[in-house]
Amino acid sequence: MDALKGKQHDRPPVAVFTQSATIGQMNALGVSWPEAHYDVDKMVTLGAGQAKVFGFEAVRAPFCLTAEAESLGLTVDKGRPDRTPMLKGHPFAMEDTPALMDVATFLKTGRAAVVQKAITKMKAQYGAEYPVIAGNTGPFTLAGHLVGTENLVLYIMVDPSLVHVWVKAVNEICTGYTQALADAGADIVQMSEPSASTDLLSPDMFDEYAGTYLKTCLAPVKKATGVLHICGNTTPILNNMIATGCKALSIEEKVVPEEAVRIVNKRAALVGNIGVVNPLLQGTPADVLAHGKRCVAAGFDVVAPGCGLSALIKDENLAALVKAVKG
Repeated sequence: MDALKGKQHDRPPVAVFTQSATIGQMNALGVSWPEAHYDVDKMVTLGAGQAKVFGFEAVRAPFCLTAEAESLGLTVDKGRPDRTPMLKGHPFAMEDTPALMDVATFLKTGRAAVVQKAITKMKAQYGAEYPVIAGNTGPFTLAGHLVGTENLVLYIMVDPSLVHVWVKAVNEICTGYTQALADAGADIVQMSEPSASTDLLSPDMFDEYAGTYLKTCLAPVKKATGVLHICGNTTPILNNMIATGCKALSIEEKVVPEEAVRIVNKRAALVGNIGVVNPLLQGTPADVLAHGKRCVAAGFDVVAPGCGLSALIKDENLAALVKAVKG
């Protein structure tokens, strides 16, 4: 928590801020997907796996970005032990009037309710030793889950007002859920907004269709630190991400670590940015060790995987990441 406030110790902490579970953890703990997506106790056990199995310095739940959409009534393929859940469709059209449940109902529904209970239990069991990270989904990404991300991006050109209608509607859910996770006991709420990456939005588009809403749904969260995660090469929008008011940014390996530290210049804490494909999934422990040491030397406040872990990452590579930072 000191690191997220910009304070420095003898080394940065090392933790997984995004999806943290792997097959190795499931085997070690006797808990696996898809059950751990829906059962409070199993979610807590597996969410603590990064710390208990490998020595990372946080605990975290849940494990995917479909919890909100499923709670809002979308159909989800629950996945397998080696694959996270996937949405089976986007049931709304851009021209539809969003007829979403109210926030109070949402918070009591489906996996949204399960995650809150799991965070409370995590805080009770592990909060004295580890910060508790709760993950959720950003408003532009969640809107895309409902109407289709391709449609959302297309309508920025066709009818931007409808994009705002949908993002504004889900932003109420995102705002309420973010605060509910903090109220449940999360020390950190890590919001993933992958659809707002530079792969899909220009910096100006980011400001209008994502940044505007992040200023209200994540940055003002009380009793927790909001961490904004965006995938891809976020170099062109690091300043825009800071402008949302979020005090900590989680970024991928497509950003050069030294360049990220230079641009951000301590205006926000930096979390990242070890590649989840290379080196974590495809590399060797030596590769991981080198990448980890580079992020430490570059000046990252928290050394972490740059995105959600593949469940197939080998135990020895995750152990190497911890070793790179903790020695």
